[in-house]
Amino acid sequence: MGETVQKNVLPLGIFGWFVMVLIYKIVEITTWRQAIVEGRFKGAAIDLQDGYIHLSAADQVEETARRYFATMENLLLVAFNSADFGDALKWEASRGGALFPHIYGTLNPASALWEKPLMWRGGRHWFPEDWRG
Repeated sequence: MGETVQKNVLPLGIFGWFVMVLIYKIVEITTWRQAIVEGRFKGAAIDLQDGYIHLSAADQVEETARRYFATMENLLLVAFNSADFGDALKWEASRGGALFPHIYGTLNPASALWEKPLMWRGGRHWFPEDWRG
């Protein structure tokens, strides 16, 4: 019988498995489009103020949207493979002591796995149906 490969899990030959951990950025469409044109994302205003780019893990991003982007329209949810950032990615304690992904430096928009609209309707953001992979 063949092996079953789970989503977001990539084989590493005979030595084991590598789990692709997705991390997410919520960003205004115009800001992201400008970053694509420039070839780099330096961060939104809060990122520039704090000195790093704020991202969220899958279990954090919906609360991030609720707390920091409530009522905002014209947003994108952008996914990245955390392994692509090497030492620039730091998991640091933030809200309630949970570890959040932070990028120190700029981010190449071409490294995004995908981008999807994050719609504001009925008093909340509606995440795309298939956003978790």
